[in-house]
Formats: sequence, structure tokens, C-alpha cells
Amino acid sequence: MTWVATLLVLVLGFAAGSALARWGMQWGSSLAERDHAMPGDDYLDGGPSSRVAMTRSISIDAPPDQVWPWIAQLGRGAGWYSIDWLDNGRRVSAQHVVSWIPEPALGDATAIGYLRDIDPGRSLTWWVDGVRFAGSRARLVSSFVLDREGDRTRLVSRMSADASGLTAQLALLVFRVIDSIMARRQLLGIRMRADVGTESRVGFAASETGARDQYQLYEVIYAGGESAGRQGTEHAARWRESAFEDAVL
Repeated sequence: MTWVATLLVLVLGFAAGSALARWGMQWGSSLAERDHAMPGDDYLDGGPSSRVAMTRSISIDAPPDQVWPWIAQLGRGAGWYSIDWLDNGRRVSAQHVVSWIPEPALGDATAIGYLRDIDPGRSLTWWVDGVRFAGSRARLVSSFVLDREGDRTRLVSRMSADASGLTAQLALLVFRVIDSIMARRQLLGIRMRADVGTESRVGFAASETGARDQYQLYEVIYAGGESAGRQGTEHAARWRESAFEDAVL
């Protein structure tokens, strides 16, 4: 009976893990949102068949013009609003709209690729054209879209990836698990920041030191060539070169 019990535990564990993965991959999103086209969906066309698309959504009690600044500075010197000790070098992500961060522009490069598409006030799309991950070569698309929902905002996030190589399926599995944890925390972080009152924002703004790595350790290189974060950390320079190769810059 020992082997039967072991098999049962494995089956139940796999089922529970699969359910958890599905929950994380579509957290907060409706079927219509998961089926709806988003900017960047076509970037993976013609690539390997091993791929994944994860759509998450959240409603925020603020109009889109108040949510947009938080999306616009995400990863561009303000941090990632997720688990700072994991993805931000233990820097505490900004709790206010940082005064010195420029408006997003095509070709901005940071840890999640370069900015390939922008509809100011509504959407941003980042692109990574090839990175080694878990023994495979992966390509990544990260898109954020804001839609008005009455007096509120519906924020939809989609992370898509494909992978090639012997470990492609394993790489995508690991990616699904990690991104599901981080993306959910990020959306909740955006909602929390957008809901903060004016008085609190003023208080947070007063804590600015002017240091370009105060809120984000990993480097971001803006389209104009200026940068923030610590120079050489992560792959911003590599993605900036990719933007030049793709004639975005």
C-alpha cells in the first residue's frame, strides 16, 4: 500500500499545483479579458510552439489619468511595486510619483526589456527578444492596459513568453510560478499606491533625496541616454542595443 499512497500524494500534489498555477496565471481577469487582444500579442508570431500567456486584472478606485503615472514610472526608476527584497535589490519601491522620472518613450530600456509600444495614458508594452532562462532561450512580452470602468480604472496586465531548447517546458513552468507570485503582488501594489490620499503622497515626495538609485537598484536607460539605478545592473544596456537593432531608437 505504500506505493499506492505515494502515487496518490503525487497525483493530488500535481492537481493542486496545476490549479494554483491556473489561478495565478489568470488572477482577477475575466474570460473576455483573457480572450481580448492586447498590444504586443503578435510579437511572438512565428516563434517556437512552447509558449504561455498570462492575463491578470484588477479594478482601482481612481480614474485612468490618476493610475497612469504609476504605470508610466514602473521599472523606470520607481521600482516594481512587488516584493522589493526579491526583485528590487532590497530598495523600497516609490510610494509617490517620482519628480525626476521622465515620461515614458519608445526605446526606454530596463530589466524587463525595452519599451516597444506606447499609447500615452492607456498602454505600455515591453519586449525582450531573447534571454537565457533555465537552460532555454526565451522571449518575453509585458503589456499593461488601462480601461475606464465608470469612475474607476480596470488595469489589465498580460505577460507572454515563448521558449526554445530542451528545457523549454521546464523554463516556462518555472516562469509561470514565479511570475504569478510577483505579478499579483505588483497589481495590488499599484492599486494601493493609486488609492493613497494627497496628504500621504506629499509626505512620501518629501523623502526624495535625488539619488537615481533611491527607489530602484536595477539600471534603466531612458531613450535620451540618461539613466537611473545602478549602472551595469541587470540588462538595460543589452535591451537598449536591441532597440537600436529593431530601429525603435
